[in-house]
Amino acid sequence: MRAAAFFFGLRSGGPVALCALWLLNGATPAHARITSITYITSQPYGTQSFGSVGQYQELDGTATGELDPGEPLNAIITDIKLAPRVHGKVRYSFTFSILMPVDLSKSNRTLLYDIVNRGNKVVTNWNTVIANPPAYGDGFLENQGYILVWSGWEGDLLTAANRIQLYPPLAKNLDGSSITGRIVTEYDLTAASSFVPLGGGPFAGSNGRDYDPLSLDNHNSSAILTQRVHETDPKVTIPNSQWDFAPCTAAQLTVLPTDPPQICVNMLNGGMFDPNHIYELTYTAKDPLVQGIGLAAIRDFISFLRYGSSNVTNPLEGAADYALMHGTSQSGRMARTFLDLGFNEDEQHRQVVDGLNPHIGSIRIEINTRFAQPIRGPGLQHEEKIITANADAPFTYGDSFDPISGTKGGLLDRCSQSNTCPKIFHTNTDTEYWQGAMSLDTTDAKGHDLVIPANVRIYHFASAQHGGFNPVSPVPTSTGICEYLPNVNPYVYQQRALLVALQQWVANGTAPPSSRYARISDRTLLPPNGVGFPNMAFPTGIAAYPTVVFTGLYNTRNLLFWGPKFDADDESGILREPPVVTDLAYNILQPAVDADGNDIDGVRSTTLQAPLGTYMGWNYRAAGYGEGDLCDLTGSFIPFAGTQAQRTANGDPRLSLHERYGDNAGYVAVVTAAANNLVSERLLLPDDATSIINNAKSVTIP
Repeated sequence: MRAAAFFFGLRSGGPVALCALWLLNGATPAHARITSITYITSQPYGTQSFGSVGQYQELDGTATGELDPGEPLNAIITDIKLAPRVHGKVRYSFTFSILMPVDLSKSNRTLLYDIVNRGNKVVTNWNTVIANPPAYGDGFLENQGYILVWSGWEGDLLTAANRIQLYPPLAKNLDGSSITGRIVTEYDLTAASSFVPLGGGPFAGSNGRDYDPLSLDNHNSSAILTQRVHETDPKVTIPNSQWDFAPCTAAQLTVLPTDPPQICVNMLNGGMFDPNHIYELTYTAKDPLVQGIGLAAIRDFISFLRYGSSNVTNPLEGAADYALMHGTSQSGRMARTFLDLGFNEDEQHRQVVDGLNPHIGSIRIEINTRFAQPIRGPGLQHEEKIITANADAPFTYGDSFDPISGTKGGLLDRCSQSNTCPKIFHTNTDTEYWQGAMSLDTTDAKGHDLVIPANVRIYHFASAQHGGFNPVSPVPTSTGICEYLPNVNPYVYQQRALLVALQQWVANGTAPPSSRYARISDRTLLPPNGVGFPNMAFPTGIAAYPTVVFTGLYNTRNLLFWGPKFDADDESGILREPPVVTDLAYNILQPAVDADGNDIDGVRSTTLQAPLGTYMGWNYRAAGYGEGDLCDLTGSFIPFAGTQAQRTANGDPRLSLHERYGDNAGYVAVVTAAANNLVSERLLLPDDATSIINNAKSVTIP
């Protein structure tokens, strides 16, 4: 069988070394499959030995796959019927990485698939409690014997070393001509610059590759560039004479990837993009990627590793009895979409993963639309609020009725029909409430809590911020682009304990801890203006803004209309950009707080039970950065005063450290009691409890 330049020839930057391997795989079966694997590296993973599991080895490489567009389970992929075919199949490739014990018999027989975030591995370093961890983290996952797997699913990334990505085909009209469409992209800088890369939004940085403009001559095109300070401000058009689609200058090429398209947007006439403005570019693009193939690529690679193939040698042959999937933030939203669109059922109608952990992702992701931009953010109060379609109902796992959109359903609908639903741990922080409308996942429009399905647990890491905090890191002293210090309440210890609990639930049937999240019924979930944060003040000399002002700002959600060719229920189809913003708004609620301003509900860490201040999931942007808007995914930390005299001088009603604990021994006693309780609830591992108590002994109480 000939290996034409199918997936990578259409878009440069793909792994061209794979063509010859196609010849080794024989006849094509009817089902979707992985058709070849080539290994770039296969070597022992350093000299580190992990407990009874021993050494690990790393396998990095590229795999190819093919899909039958006529298969019902693939038919939901937008534009798959417009992708080029070889012998009736749509072909694609992706890079992957596998970290596994050298002696597979010593593994825990569990494949842990970590959905990469913008091409980057996440699960190892996000489960570490050491400073400056190596690539494998602190050994937490390896000591348990996990087989760790990553593979590419996202096509809008610039090719770079160590980035794991997908190379999907382009969609074309039936006559071979380019498909075109209007798209919107947004830029929100943290420092002034004379240029921005075309694909460089606030979450893409210089890693994204946006779609090529139909024309590079913006002076004679319909391209529009606007600016505004706040998300809700009127958009002011920048004349097309003051900017251009243009190649980067030689100096700029030193900081931009050389992977095509090498297109930058340059401010002319000595102008600069500044961090106090949101810049929005609308233009006509051409040649959309079939991004939805990323869903099938994940499905088929995990299925191949679990169940094998008669055509390609499986490096994990017979080694994985169980499979867990973990996704963080962007990839947590991908996990929810993977489940919702039915991709936990492979083409042989087998279950792909047994356990699923969507982490800090309260909505779905825009990956299955024409001109999809999955690299974009989740739609925050200040950034990229309505440029991607990812915040449509259903929000819930079980069936519910959404009167705003008229949608009835849930994320488990397809897997329930095929009996392929996994056990689910949905974990989130305060930021997902203030920025991601997390309350919609557990409540209805009538002011009632919803019944959570029996295979689902929801854990709210109380008073934590989106990205967490490494407990061994120094406490930040700079506010950055935000008004207040970032949140230093770590959730990594609870995250580690819950991963163990999820694996035990899947492998042994051990019942997990009960869900912990805010509810309407016990008044731990309230309207934003009723949450009741206390008046707070920074201790003298800690911050430039000594007084904390709670404005009640949160990220609202209005029903968006993306045109008649978009299926909002499935976040699939063809978008009309920009959308129509309707007057129909969702009722979004927030976690209630105690007298200190800390959450009452949820999984309360030892840090929260023995607080050194107030920990919040929201922060505000500082002057010069869209002042007053929410500061994206960053939370806040407002330290307690050391003594009663200090807090009285600042007008702070919160008790001081000395009033709370007396001395270090008193503080350690509170931490110890909290740690022991969490261990008994299986929300903290015994070894981690010991570390937390030891670390508490170094805290100074005035």
